[in-house]
Amino acid sequence: MSFGNRIKELRESKELLQRQLAASLEIDTPMFSKIERGERRAKRELVLKLAELLQTDVNELLTVWLADQVYEIVKDEEIAEGALKVAESTLKYSKLEKHV
Repeated sequence: MSFGNRIKELRESKELLQRQLAASLEIDTPMFSKIERGERRAKRELVLKLAELLQTDVNELLTVWLADQVYEIVKDEEIAEGALKVAESTLKYSKLEKHV
């Protein structure tokens, strides 16, 4: 699920209008609509505010948001899956080093 789809799902479950969330985020409604449709990327600060406004787990929303960003970078690469596996190994290794 994309970030835009997730925030739309959460917004609709709370019976909120795009314009209501846009006003709370201090952005215009067309901008919010583009974020929901995946045509614009939200900044991290906006994701944090959305999690609060939509009363959802911030880590879940950040995970979907970050996954969208990673996907945008690698989507056209033939070796994307291999690169993601290397990145995953690197992340695991760097976390182990921090705990030693």
